[in-house]
Amino acid sequence: MNCVHERARIEKAYAQQLTEWARRWKQLVEKGPQYGTVEKAWMAVMSEAERVSELHLEVKASLMNEDFEKIKNWQKEAFHKQMMGGFKETKEAEDGFRKAQKPWAKKLKEVEAAKKAHHTACKEEKLAISREANSKADPSLNPEQLKKLQDKIEKCKQDVLKTKEKYEKALKELDQSTPQYMENMEQVFEQCQQFEEKRLRFFREVLLEVQKHLDLSNVAGYKTIYRDLEQSIKAADAVEDLRWFRANHGPGMAMNWPQFEEWSADLNRTLSRREKKKASDGVTLTGINQTGDQSMQNKSGSVSSYEKTQSYPTDWSDDESNNPFSSTDANGDSNPFDEDATSGTEVRVRALYDYEGQEHDELSFKAGDELTKIEDEDEQGWCKGRLDSGQVGLYPANYVEAIQ
Repeated sequence: MNCVHERARIEKAYAQQLTEWARRWKQLVEKGPQYGTVEKAWMAVMSEAERVSELHLEVKASLMNEDFEKIKNWQKEAFHKQMMGGFKETKEAEDGFRKAQKPWAKKLKEVEAAKKAHHTACKEEKLAISREANSKADPSLNPEQLKKLQDKIEKCKQDVLKTKEKYEKALKELDQSTPQYMENMEQVFEQCQQFEEKRLRFFREVLLEVQKHLDLSNVAGYKTIYRDLEQSIKAADAVEDLRWFRANHGPGMAMNWPQFEEWSADLNRTLSRREKKKASDGVTLTGINQTGDQSMQNKSGSVSSYEKTQSYPTDWSDDESNNPFSSTDANGDSNPFDEDATSGTEVRVRALYDYEGQEHDELSFKAGDELTKIEDEDEQGWCKGRLDSGQVGLYPANYVEAIQ
């Protein structure tokens, strides 16, 4: 039970580590510079970890809810604990052997006693003969003393015969009871064998079930995970990603070329300032910023927040100081894709009134919505901000207030 329980804990810990790894790296990739189909392929690797994590949690549940409980219930049925410790079945087996041995063991003790008595008598006889032989060479002994030594020898011979007869009789009785003793012992032994056979068969059955629960190669869903992962990676198309990047961040992106606009009091600003700002933001290719263009929404969530907020100057280089991938802390808490934050101080603000953007580079929001101011108010009363959705654009400075 401890063995199964420990493996279940390992499966659970591994599943949790996979989930945590997938969650962390999914966030890092989302914030990084990846985009398009390659980003989706990378995300598929994290999805694989999440799905495998679910399978290992199922393994853990099977080990504990099925195998562990099955062993636990079998133990209750097969081994009954006693008040004084130990198991009832063990005591019954020991008592069975003891009862089968008792009659034969009693006769064995009689044989041992008869054997000891016979050997003692033989020893006494030999000692008496030795004394009698030594006395013949001693002239100081009188005939009466010699007679006593001879009588002693005679008595020892009789004792040897009696003990020998008793010893042989005890052996004969022991031999006669031996078949019954063997039969009784074998009967108890077979009972123990039957009990042990059930235990061995049960353990084999449980181990086979454990093997089935651990073997993910036979789980159809496990093969599907890697088939889907392979398809997602093979679906990555460099040409498609380059085409998308050209259309959204390159020469093919939608341009806001200057056009004549009639003056309107609703704009609450001068056209010259607004048009100048548009020209600098939308036309100059050396400082292209994403300004919430509707085409970005066609990426279906694959465009990272990094792409939505970063500019791409043409004078970037591969120098170590400008390389966003120069960090070696790929396993730390920091994002290896992080670059220096945008210049200026970002401030969270709350909308005081509803505002509907009049142009594509203006933000729309409702009273009470929160957004981030990323550039301070200009002389025309406009600020640049970013919605929580990632869209960047202009809004009237007097329509919001800073969040304390």
